[in-house]
Amino acid sequence: MTYTEPSYRQRITFGQSNNAVTRLIVINLVVFISIALTKVFYYYTYRTEAEVDLHFNAEVIPLAVLPASLSDLLYKPWTVLTSMFTHIGVWMTLANMLWLWTFGYIMQDLTGNRKIVPLYIYGGLAGVIGFLLAANLLPANAAHPAASIYYGGAASITAIAVATTVVSPGYRIFPLLNGGFPLWILTAFYLLISIATLPFYSVTAYVPPVAGALTGYLFIWFIRRGYDWSEWMSNFFDWINDLFNPDKPRKGQPPIKDQLFYKTGTTPYTKTPHVTAERIDAILDKINQGGYNSLTAEEKDILRRAGEDDVRI
Repeated sequence: MTYTEPSYRQRITFGQSNNAVTRLIVINLVVFISIALTKVFYYYTYRTEAEVDLHFNAEVIPLAVLPASLSDLLYKPWTVLTSMFTHIGVWMTLANMLWLWTFGYIMQDLTGNRKIVPLYIYGGLAGVIGFLLAANLLPANAAHPAASIYYGGAASITAIAVATTVVSPGYRIFPLLNGGFPLWILTAFYLLISIATLPFYSVTAYVPPVAGALTGYLFIWFIRRGYDWSEWMSNFFDWINDLFNPDKPRKGQPPIKDQLFYKTGTTPYTKTPHVTAERIDAILDKINQGGYNSLTAEEKDILRRAGEDDVRI
């Protein structure tokens, strides 16, 4: 059983309205640029590169990345969300955004526009949970300083990649090039590249992508059985969007067209039928056949007007 939304527009571009992939990429880039610009200010405060890195890594980075320590997490709960949008390093950012656009483009083509953001968040949360479990249940693997924090969209992107592949593993990539190749090959290549670039010294680095992949699979598995994890989140985003939409009628208020154009209690004009002798004769014949009650309101009005002294037939 497959899952698609045929009504979705197939042509996807960066400029398309309500493009969820574009929004996710913009959010990730805004966070990356904000962190980079913050570091620029440190160069005006400290003289050496070593001092800049020391203070920047101690004062700014911990505000955005997820700590392995649960006690530290209690003081920075927002990092559960910010960590999945935080990227440090140009190459890491460009690579993840490229993969996000690739798999996000295909998934929007297959399932529509309302599944990408919820799946990205679900995958990121799975990565967070997986990292915390691995870091606290396997402390020996978290001894390295680089394994004491977690950040990046790897788990979220892996969730989208796996979910897209589960929906349509035979989706053809570059069909104009000798028929192209199936999507599952691209996904396998992405997973191999992701594993090869992970640090080998800590298991905590491998758990988040695995958790994201499992989330992507379960996301589609439940949708095919009638349980859509994204529905409540999409409705919540719609509600938030409506709060800042001036065209959306507030609760208890009539639609804007009723406020502007339909406040009058009378009709804009009254249709007055033309009274002719032929029309009066037809009405009288109708009365003879069916009685006065058989007349319509318009015919009664014509008969009344014909009986007035100032109306000439």
